[in-house]
Amino acid sequence: MSGNSILVVDDEKGIRDFLEIMLTQEGYNVSLAEDGQKACALIEAHDFNLVITDIRLGDIDGIEVLRKTKAKESDVPVIMISAFSSAETAVEAMKEGAYDYIPKPFKIAEFKRIIKNAIQLYVSTSENNGSDSGQLHFGCLMGESPKMKNIYEIIKRVASTKTNILISGESGTGKELVAKAVHSISSRCDKPMITINCAGLAESLIESELFGYRKGAFTGANYDKAGLFEVADGGTVFLDEIGDLTPAIQVKLLRVIQERRFIAVGGTEEKRVDVRIISATNRDLEQEVIKSNFREDLYFRLNVIKIFLPPLRERERDLELLSNFFLAKYAKEQGKEIKKISAYAMNILSGYHFPGNVRELENIIERGVALETSNIILPESLTLANFREGGKSSGKRREKDIGEEGIDLDQLLADVEREYIIRALAMTGADRQAASDLLRILLRSLRYRMEKFGLKPYNKSDYHK
Repeated sequence: MSGNSILVVDDEKGIRDFLEIMLTQEGYNVSLAEDGQKACALIEAHDFNLVITDIRLGDIDGIEVLRKTKAKESDVPVIMISAFSSAETAVEAMKEGAYDYIPKPFKIAEFKRIIKNAIQLYVSTSENNGSDSGQLHFGCLMGESPKMKNIYEIIKRVASTKTNILISGESGTGKELVAKAVHSISSRCDKPMITINCAGLAESLIESELFGYRKGAFTGANYDKAGLFEVADGGTVFLDEIGDLTPAIQVKLLRVIQERRFIAVGGTEEKRVDVRIISATNRDLEQEVIKSNFREDLYFRLNVIKIFLPPLRERERDLELLSNFFLAKYAKEQGKEIKKISAYAMNILSGYHFPGNVRELENIIERGVALETSNIILPESLTLANFREGGKSSGKRREKDIGEEGIDLDQLLADVEREYIIRALAMTGADRQAASDLLRILLRSLRYRMEKFGLKPYNKSDYHK
């Protein structure tokens, strides 16, 4: 499927002509319909990858065009446009399965982005029959940003080797998912992958948990017990939060890595083991080595291949994809017919810093689904403490070090300006006058800045249910 076929339905010739020129320049094959009846006939006779339709068409309205499209093929995305926007109409459109609802006049750049994302999602779903896409997914990982695609390529190259891997990154970025992806396509995939949380084990239990013990080794050892390394023989051991291991256990772990053998607690016989070790940390292990908190020789044994998982704030292209994935997941779990996150709610999410990364985004969407009573996630269902409390929570933007490579000061200042405008709009229910008062700027200045950053000029009535 080419992914290039778009049907545009609008009773205004000027809008049809404009969209035809714009979309043709973008490389799409465009069909036009001036009313709902002709649109339904075209939908019946042809296959489209996307339908863009006005709400008010005269004979048959846009909602009926939407229903006709979904009746033929439910996965085809339909974008609704209208000069007469209202929250009620948006909710009705989303309930019927619309991909998005865009009020006129629309921002051209944003409209192009929405069209591209809609078609990309449809083509990906169609070509893979609902399975993971090599571009958007890799195992449990998800993302289409360049940094994530690079990680997918690294995983493919190293999965078939025995080489140890060190995964670094902030908490909540998905380090365990990377380990699972490596294991799932390795030659060890039919053997166990044992996950060990080094920070979650009591120091007195770490050795016996890792290497097992023999009956009588200590009080309460009434039988022999195999350790996690022995259980994982032939498979993969994932050592999460490796930086939390005690010096004594670091020595024993180094021996296992070097010699592939160990002695159980209270035992005398060496056991050989064949495991691939993948470790992860949110600490800077190089600094821990310098501070003598982590053994240098162990660090180099673990860090043969290093994979760095970027924080969510550096994966802007993945935010909407991940949000929609979690929306579908939790709407299904909670039995709710919520299929869309409103454009303004996405604006709020895009301005948030996400100190908890993907894990925090998942929690936010899960809460949003639980709190939402309509068929679309609206801004008031998003529980973001630093928006509601003026940025005093743990979500406060972190200062950026200049570093040897320098920084883009203009971009940094623009990001901060955009974030505070979104915060003010969220706190005031999209009341632009109140938001401008909070920011101590003139209303016309706020309007100019919103235009500059591509923030939609929603009215307060659009913000509330």
